[in-house]
Amino acid sequence: MSLFFEKLVNPFPKIDNQTPPNTLWGFIRYHNQGYGWVFLALGILEALSAVSEIAIYAFMGQLVDLLSEHDKATFLQSEMPTLLGYSALLLIAMPLINYLRTSLRSRTLNGNLPMSVRWRSHRYLLNQGMSFFQDEFAGRAATKVMQSSMAVREVTLITVSVMVYVLVYFGSMLYVLTNLNTWFLVPMLVWLFIYTALQFYFNPKVRQYSQAQSDARSTMTGRIVDAYTNINTVKLFAHTDSEAEYARDSMDTYLQTVYKQMGTLSTLMITMTILNYILIFATSALSIYLWLNDLVGLGAIAVAVSMALRLLGMSRWVMFELTDLFESLGTVRDGMSLLTKPLTLTDKEGAQPLAVKGAQVDFNNVTFSYHRAGINDGDSEDDKALSIFKDLNLHIKPGKRIGLVGRSGAGKSTLVNLLLRFYDVQGGSICIDGQDISKVEQESLREHIAMVTQDTSLLHRTVRENIIYGKPDATEEELQRAIKQANADEFIDSLVDLKGNKGLDAQVGERGVKLSGGQRQRIAIARVLLKDAPILILDEATSALDSEVEAAIQESLDSLMQDKTVIAIAHRLSTIASMDRLVVMDQGRIIEQGTHQELLAKKGVYASLWERQTGGFLTDE
Repeated sequence: MSLFFEKLVNPFPKIDNQTPPNTLWGFIRYHNQGYGWVFLALGILEALSAVSEIAIYAFMGQLVDLLSEHDKATFLQSEMPTLLGYSALLLIAMPLINYLRTSLRSRTLNGNLPMSVRWRSHRYLLNQGMSFFQDEFAGRAATKVMQSSMAVREVTLITVSVMVYVLVYFGSMLYVLTNLNTWFLVPMLVWLFIYTALQFYFNPKVRQYSQAQSDARSTMTGRIVDAYTNINTVKLFAHTDSEAEYARDSMDTYLQTVYKQMGTLSTLMITMTILNYILIFATSALSIYLWLNDLVGLGAIAVAVSMALRLLGMSRWVMFELTDLFESLGTVRDGMSLLTKPLTLTDKEGAQPLAVKGAQVDFNNVTFSYHRAGINDGDSEDDKALSIFKDLNLHIKPGKRIGLVGRSGAGKSTLVNLLLRFYDVQGGSICIDGQDISKVEQESLREHIAMVTQDTSLLHRTVRENIIYGKPDATEEELQRAIKQANADEFIDSLVDLKGNKGLDAQVGERGVKLSGGQRQRIAIARVLLKDAPILILDEATSALDSEVEAAIQESLDSLMQDKTVIAIAHRLSTIASMDRLVVMDQGRIIEQGTHQELLAKKGVYASLWERQTGGFLTDE
């Protein structure tokens, strides 16, 4: 039966990449899509539960009066219908209501709803541009996704479940007390007024501190994760103590927000306790007064005092629920600052899959600046000073191999990033086989491009999963062939992780930390060999390999480049000297083009760089 409730909703809904609303309740409604009928059913059950509980109190008062008024000999006979009715309420209706209510909350909503929020948020963030992730801590972003998902659930459940229950309960209670004696309303209404005023006074403070606490928690987590992710750098520069202090600063900031929140809650709890005891005293004193004046019977007193005692526990419960509500609202607001950021790069309406035939690449009058991307047209004087490219033109014919040459900062990697459409150009266009890449689907664009970088990042998964990332439907034969061509078979066979997994099933660690630079690069090359895309980008593809291994896989790389359009970047000029054409860049401009021999004959910048090489590497002079 539990599976019935768990399968009532789909925790992984279809995603439309719509930017979530940036208003609080709009954001919450957006993430509650598909759950409306569940909340409606839950609200009805909560209302029935509240009415049933009040009915039981009313019956207990009636029972006291019946027992005091009836003769024992005739009691059961005369009151049997009433007793059977309340027995059915207690033994059948209320357990059934509680079963359905608990099942919807625990089995249908508690797990599925936050998972839906995580799913939507995660899928949305995956579609963000590279600049988004360059500006955000990975740990901070992940924390906001996780915190917001739980907070959306709490806000919705408290609003629908708790608030409906409490409102119906109080309404029913006041109705019953009115029928007993209107004087019973006086202490209840005074208590309710003061209770509500206290909530309105304290809860905004709690919300403020909760939002600050959520932001501080995200920052604290981000700093800790950042240190762990870059632990090699931390230890290399002997900054263990300074990193600890850096994290401690954020921990202390977080702790101060906790102190403020707990201090406010403590004051509220103490005030509420005093108010509740006054209510019980006032209700008891009023009951005695009304009884002494023959205005109420013993049954009415039993009902009024019982309800006052019930409010003692309920008021604390409601207070904590309201505190959770405002705390969760603060968490949602904090998460919205990141989770509702508009996508910087999207497929244009009507975008079609890229159709590659020959893989000709054309950069036509391309203008681009990281600092001004998407802000203006690049014509201002400030923008000219910041521009990476200004009216850059580069044309690569199908199946041709070019090498990009230039010192760091010349614009080589930026050129590649623009081809991959990690950023949009501010002027001009980039075309593949005559198709403007800004007008095709991003996924299809990148499916036709394979790339090996100097900073190879691997997923914290098995070797097998990292390699078949290039072609998820690859056969075992294709996988083994790619591994062998990348000269990675020997070291992969020797891998063993902490859990005893061997070879292709061994975990590589976060970002491939368990492997050497050369091993990571060979896995990356195997992945690209497996992908076999028509456009190939090699960004220092063999920089982490020793000469022997590089020579061993050079033949495989040469084979891989056959019939492909290739863009290769290398500081070690000997690795790209055999390319069909070399393009020399400086400060975002193409200053020389030609074959290796042609450029040497020109005795220009390339020839100068070639002569300055020591051990095959380009100097930084």
